[in-house]
Amino acid sequence: MTTAAILLSGGASQRFGGFPKALLATGENTAIRRIAEICLSGGLDPVIAVTGTHHILIAHELRGLAVEVVEAEDWYEGRTASVQAGLRVVPEDRDILLWPVDHPFVAPRTIETLRSARDSDQMAVWFIPTFQGRGGHPVLWRQSVRPDLLDLRADAPLRSLLPEFGPQVRRVAVEDSGVVANVDTPEAYQSAYDEWRTQGLR
Repeated sequence: MTTAAILLSGGASQRFGGFPKALLATGENTAIRRIAEICLSGGLDPVIAVTGTHHILIAHELRGLAVEVVEAEDWYEGRTASVQAGLRVVPEDRDILLWPVDHPFVAPRTIETLRSARDSDQMAVWFIPTFQGRGGHPVLWRQSVRPDLLDLRADAPLRSLLPEFGPQVRRVAVEDSGVVANVDTPEAYQSAYDEWRTQGLR
């Protein structure tokens, strides 16, 4: 099963004073470029970056990579609006990896773990990585989830669909603290970056 990737980078980064989280440093790369390169090297196709207010900066940062950059005109309505903008350009026969840019320190092996879980579990349609019992990102959806995602209100949280799928939601334990390292503030970013460095830049 071919898997597409949606890289979510449509927010205004208000807690960073307007500096786009997509351009935060992750070793030698920025967050968005690191994530994109992991997806491309893993054979995900297509790889789509959804942008909002920082469209020009992010598109410039991704130059030279086989990444389609989609501007979500209604990004301000909520994260789901940006997800839906990406979904509309994903081929309908693809499963989808959703990777928000505020989780930039996820290890490449975690993507493979999610795909392996998908390949071995024919019942589940929504795969959530967990670290020490906490759910995180990126998540993997089977293509069958797509209509439900597109039917959500633009301001409705994605998690509001979880009760509908019940036992079809699979939580996949991983040894990767990056899945729960949400860099939503400068302090959280610095803490996650320092931990990542102690583990060895990879």
